Amino acid sequence: MSTKISTANAPAAIGPYTQAIVARGMVYTSGQIALNPETGAVDGTTITEQTHRVCKNLTAVLEAANSSMEKAVKTTCFLADMADFAAFNEVYAQYFTDKPARSCVAVKTLPKNVLVEVEVVAETND
Repeated sequence: MSTKISTANAPAAIGPYTQAIVARGMVYTSGQIALNPETGAVDGTTITEQTHRVCKNLTAVLEAANSSMEKAVKTTCFLADMADFAAFNEVYAQYFTDKPARSCVAVKTLPKNVLVEVEVVAETND
């Protein structure tokens, strides 16, 4: 059995998916991009600004799923430009302090032409 997670504190899905699913004590988030949940607009123009917004969105989704960034076991990160890797890491490290396993790849294009997208697998507090 799985439970769909939705919160107004993170952007609504822009396609046929949900913000996260909880199954068997784990939460699987959909990729979060730098959309401001209040305005629906891309928040920031730099990798630093956008990464902060992505991490805030992920925090909100994980909290709605009774989890947290500290419970993350795996992240998958997508960058529009690998030249942003160092700046992305600086912000990422502020939020993922327990250093979960991670994959990070460069992709040709991301939704809404953002610079970064991150998805998380985390344990729940249940």
